[in-house]
Amino acid sequence: MPKVHITDLTLRDGHQSLIATRMRTEDMLPICPKLDAIGFWSLECWGGATFDACVRFLREDPWVRLRKLREALPNTRLQMLLRGQNLLGYRHYSDDVVRAFVARAADNGMDVFRIFDALNDVRNLQTAIEAVNKAGKHAQGAISYTTSPVHGIDAFVNQAKELARMGCASVVVKDMAGLLTPYHSAELFKALRDAIDLPLQLHTHATAGLAEMCHLKAIENGCEHIDTAVSAFAGGTSHAPTESMVAALHGTEHDSGLDLEAIQQVGVYFHQVRKKYHQYESTFTGVDTRVQVNQVPGGMISNLANQLKEQNALDRMAEVLAEIPSVRKDLGYPPLVTPTSQIVGTQAVLNVLTGKRYQSITNEVKRYLQGGYGKAPATVNPTLQQEAVGKEDLIECRPADQLKPELDRLRGEINGLAESEEDVLTYAMFPEVAKLYLEQRRSGTLQPEVLETPSEGGDAVKTAPTEFNVVLHGENYHIKVTGAGPKEQAGRHFYFSVDGIPEEMIVETLDEIVLGGGTQGAVKEAIAGKRPKPSKEGHVGTTMPGNIVDVLVKEGDQVEAGQAVLITEAMKMETEIQAPIAGAVIQVLVAKGDSVNPNEVLIEIEP
Repeated sequence: MPKVHITDLTLRDGHQSLIATRMRTEDMLPICPKLDAIGFWSLECWGGATFDACVRFLREDPWVRLRKLREALPNTRLQMLLRGQNLLGYRHYSDDVVRAFVARAADNGMDVFRIFDALNDVRNLQTAIEAVNKAGKHAQGAISYTTSPVHGIDAFVNQAKELARMGCASVVVKDMAGLLTPYHSAELFKALRDAIDLPLQLHTHATAGLAEMCHLKAIENGCEHIDTAVSAFAGGTSHAPTESMVAALHGTEHDSGLDLEAIQQVGVYFHQVRKKYHQYESTFTGVDTRVQVNQVPGGMISNLANQLKEQNALDRMAEVLAEIPSVRKDLGYPPLVTPTSQIVGTQAVLNVLTGKRYQSITNEVKRYLQGGYGKAPATVNPTLQQEAVGKEDLIECRPADQLKPELDRLRGEINGLAESEEDVLTYAMFPEVAKLYLEQRRSGTLQPEVLETPSEGGDAVKTAPTEFNVVLHGENYHIKVTGAGPKEQAGRHFYFSVDGIPEEMIVETLDEIVLGGGTQGAVKEAIAGKRPKPSKEGHVGTTMPGNIVDVLVKEGDQVEAGQAVLITEAMKMETEIQAPIAGAVIQVLVAKGDSVNPNEVLIEIEP
């Protein structure tokens, strides 16, 4: 049997799993010459959540990152994770956008496209596979591994055959939650090896402590490629350590041929880098066999932790983990991988925090139950589907077949801010976040999140706090300082976020303010305009802190009970807020982009 090839995930899934995808390009580039010399089959360095994190948190251009990595790694294949028709976003895109994105990624230096669909609906992979092949790059079809009453080896083998028929150059078993066990890995890969004549790869997380054993049993049964991460970003909800697997295979018929000492030097570098991001460390980094029950992937656990922390409810993680299997069953047992992991996870959080299951149903859950993401693996809860979808028609075809070409529209919407086709595609992925990013890039005000500086011992230097929970007039606000202005305005000019909404502030001392002037007047006006607390049946509020995505009514409109009047966003998921009664809209107290909290009147309706 040929040697085992290794794909190292440190530059993508390693830091996505363990430090919330916060590693900056500046910390990747110095080690690239050593990474490039090792001889990995590929380096996964793009896609997944990295694109979103670059724009949303790091204030970096992900396309620039790709070009810099391509230049710094001339001898190694670059690999990305692509969500099929979802690309890197949370919805399906029209075929022209998918083709354009793949083409631009290939032109900017991408070699291997790992393409998956959260529901294993292969219809959602076809356009991306065709686009990769047209670009002359490697299309790797992914099987999103999970367990349920409707998932088994026969189903996965049939999917692998279909991926081969569709033109994939290799097939990977993507075990995003670390659900595989060693002997089941052996059984699965033997069946796949007997069924198709394509290179097979295993991607499995170390959450349950089984990754290394699963790799070994898969290799013994025909797996030729494995995914690992350098030890500094391995283990826990990440992956098997690269060094450990190289050592385990050394001197055998499966020897990777890689230099262990060279990889260890890379590990030492990343050990120091990881200290820089200690504030993003997930508390769920040890062995956790609960994944064998709740099936929550590593990246999803850290995201859930962050979501609950933002809601001051981290102590309710156990309740959320217990709720996830129930939501998953109601939705027809989707594999838990982006975006279904976010869809299921956020709905579970809502069910727990609101105190009533499905009191609030996110738009993404509604779209899923309608068929907007593809065919569910099993029958969904019919009562929930009826409640969510109502009288709207279910989607039976490939969802993208209902989408008109949208690239020209997107170019028009971002005209004046976009400087390249890549900018247009960034806007397509995350419209609101990208627009803000491009505006700040143009004005020269881009500022990444503030990093707490670690001391030589690895602990944070004691500095002024940069994140607060503030109670003002009985209302809770989460405030985070995200950056400072120019040096000449040191101590005066700050960037921060209030409940996730970016803000800018210039601090003036009292003797710089003209009494009765604009600054004090604005403060008084803001205090006077504070939203009241709900006290009537016609007061419309929200159960979760979030942002206003859209206001669907105006003052004077007549509405029916149950009619959508607002769309809010919380935890990257949108929710329609409905009118509690029929009547006339007499007051609208919010606008698009506003941040809102529970126990506030957002709209007032009079019967």
